[in-house]
Amino acid sequence: MQLSRYVVDAVVLEGRSVREVASAHGISKSWVGELVRRFRRGGYPAIEPRSRAPHHSPHRVSAALEDEIVAWRKKLADDGFDAGAATIHYHLSLIHETVPAVSTIWRVLKRRGFVLPQPHKRPRSSWIRFEGSLPNECWQSDVTHWRLKHDIGVEIINFIDDYSRLCLASHAVSVTTAPTVAEVFRHAAKTWGNPASVLTDNGCVYTAWHRGGTNAMEAELLSRGIAFKHSRPYHPQTCGKVERFHQTLKSYLAKQPAALSIAQLQAQIDRFVAYYNNTRPHRARGRITPRAAYDARDKARPLKPGIDIGTGVRVRHDKVHRDGKITLRHRGRLHHIGIGKPHRNKRVIMLVAGLDIRVLTEDGELLRHLTLDPSRDYQPSGTSMSRDIQPA
Repeated sequence: MQLSRYVVDAVVLEGRSVREVASAHGISKSWVGELVRRFRRGGYPAIEPRSRAPHHSPHRVSAALEDEIVAWRKKLADDGFDAGAATIHYHLSLIHETVPAVSTIWRVLKRRGFVLPQPHKRPRSSWIRFEGSLPNECWQSDVTHWRLKHDIGVEIINFIDDYSRLCLASHAVSVTTAPTVAEVFRHAAKTWGNPASVLTDNGCVYTAWHRGGTNAMEAELLSRGIAFKHSRPYHPQTCGKVERFHQTLKSYLAKQPAALSIAQLQAQIDRFVAYYNNTRPHRARGRITPRAAYDARDKARPLKPGIDIGTGVRVRHDKVHRDGKITLRHRGRLHHIGIGKPHRNKRVIMLVAGLDIRVLTEDGELLRHLTLDPSRDYQPSGTSMSRDIQPA
């Protein structure tokens, strides 16, 4: 039995006083008296709990505007674009002088059944985030897979700017190779300028360090003085921004008719990139477009001089040991090359072309140039088999 009905019965049927009933149940006398008055006017239905919602709300979203919000939701979702409350707010602001708040749009979507409860996710406060402070400070790149009609597999090479989230290049190919990645990078650099650094995973199209050599992408970045950074193996979160871009791009492509050819797929990608860069507001950049964020600040530039390594040259990155030497394996035999104790623990770049070896700092300063003597484990300096060009 509800407390209100029990209180009314105690006063009306049992004849108990209002003061006594109020004291017994810890409620006010005025409330007991109000319940009794309602009962005498309308019986038990009159003492049922009443809604606290206002009878009239002048700021409530009109039915027509609710329908427009729902229409935008359906249109954006059907086209494969982001259809969240903030994106809908942005599109409404382009055609209306006054629009509801993002939270209001979200409540409309929830009331109309477009927002469903989700399990609790990892709290944002636990995230460890990093991002560039300037455009072109760091580019992220990765390759993702897609399928044409008739289940034909293709690949898409993506480059995005870490700071602004601008899509710098998105190129579809049948099979990704290291020269192809380097060519896509050159085209992006011609359009947007050289970045200070590039971040990728450890795929063979990006690096050949695990094979003891270099590939086209590494040589290209080295020649431009661009720092090359790699994610930890089996840790895609390091390249999370480009990974998230893959997801956004694929959501769009999934809503399009299946492409019959790479050219048709590329046309779909180009349409998406134009919308993504210039129209769609990005949450990570304060709800402005990636192009606006990219154009708003000065651009970072490479901090190191370019190193022209030439063709057929193997590149090795090493650190000078505490004894002032570095090591190089040639035809299965390990050789020790003296650099000098003043350079111990310094990061160096070795350019190996057959027996010709150049050792440079990461800033391009030449520390030693010699011709390797395969018969000796410890390479001498100042002999006929060695020519040193060391700073004074």
